[in-house]
Amino acid sequence: MNATHPPLNTLSRRRFLTATGMIGAGAVLSACGGGSNAPGAQPESGGGGASGYDGPDVELAFWNGFTGGDGPVMQKLVDTFNAEHPNITVKMTVMEWADYYAKIPSAVSSGNGPDVGIMHLDSVPTNAARNVIVPLDDVADALGLQKSDFAEIVWDAGVYEGQRFGIPLDVHPLGFFYNKTVMESAGLDPENPPMDHDSYMAALEQLKSAGIEGHWMSPHPFTGGQTLQSLIWQFGGQLFSDDGTEATWHEEPGVKALTWMVDAIKTGYSPTDVGQDADAIALQNGKTAFNWNGIWHINTLKEVPNLDWGVAPLPNIGGEQAAWAGSHNFVLPKQRTPDENRLTAARVFINWVSQQSLAWAEGGQVPARNSVRESAEFEALPEQSTLAEQVDYLRFLPPIPGIDDAFADFDQALNEAVLLTKEPAQALSDAAERANKKLEENRKKYGE
Repeated sequence: MNATHPPLNTLSRRRFLTATGMIGAGAVLSACGGGSNAPGAQPESGGGGASGYDGPDVELAFWNGFTGGDGPVMQKLVDTFNAEHPNITVKMTVMEWADYYAKIPSAVSSGNGPDVGIMHLDSVPTNAARNVIVPLDDVADALGLQKSDFAEIVWDAGVYEGQRFGIPLDVHPLGFFYNKTVMESAGLDPENPPMDHDSYMAALEQLKSAGIEGHWMSPHPFTGGQTLQSLIWQFGGQLFSDDGTEATWHEEPGVKALTWMVDAIKTGYSPTDVGQDADAIALQNGKTAFNWNGIWHINTLKEVPNLDWGVAPLPNIGGEQAAWAGSHNFVLPKQRTPDENRLTAARVFINWVSQQSLAWAEGGQVPARNSVRESAEFEALPEQSTLAEQVDYLRFLPPIPGIDDAFADFDQALNEAVLLTKEPAQALSDAAERANKKLEENRKKYGE
């Protein structure tokens, strides 16, 4: 599974990887410890790495789930790193994300885990709580990494229980894609997409008058769930309470957000029962004008012959600028017997890739590192840099271990409401009640 370039006609990729991946890992995580083995139990790994590595030859195992188009991009970076660092050999192992999240806890427990890994931001707390990965505060200090080096929101999001567990590589936000040909056919200005509530509704009505269902509402987590999350934040709401003990998506902002999606169907701006990825396909085929999708969609659309399209930050429907985002983070899995040379070499590798992440951006990402994101080379990537304009108001899921167990209920509420089988308020309320029970169970499970 590839979270950066999801192929069409597949199950929700973002939610699938974290939900099924972590569910699969749940049975094995207990072997990695809890209780007295609280986050931070890994021995101090010392300093080093900022000025390079001059020790004996080492080989590093690097695991990730980049099975799609981003895999070759990362492999090229690894190859370049190896060529420039003759005493460090990084060997990259790629597997489906669900398999990765299921495999890594048992591999760490048996002493066969990788030296370096990549994890999605919302998977970091669960793995930190179970000691699958170790704190990285000393790594950040050794490399001289500071908040000012990165987009603040993603840097802060890598902290769990007061300790850093992730070094951010990228941000992949939701964006607004539009078919210029379809817009023009309905009399809309293809160079001036609607960016607020009133202009967006007026555009949908004009498209409807031209016989076009302008925005297909997906009942699936990908990308309907990301759309709903963005809307809840735009309407001023939150998904969970500040302490992470309760789901709050059923409150007024959540009801407003989901009602807006459902009303688009009832009003005829969207068909009913939109299939997985059918909204994206409809944009490509000229059947709809607007599609809220991830930054990874850029490269997909570039491959469609004769498609005249554009991309912009998400329109502000609820009154507050906000957009869903995910992030890939470097992590260091716990080692049974830490080796100082490999630990230092791993830091050198993480730091180097972070600094060279312009190539990663070309694969469909927003670099987390400010120096790369603010470079002229990144600005020359018009689509990616356009979506990077959202960086100061992107939102992530809160750092709650096992959050995907509870989030499955959110996805069910979306599905019920958008398929018109349950009213938005009831669907969200029922889902929050179920989720709260899971959150309570997880607090016991993860020792909080």
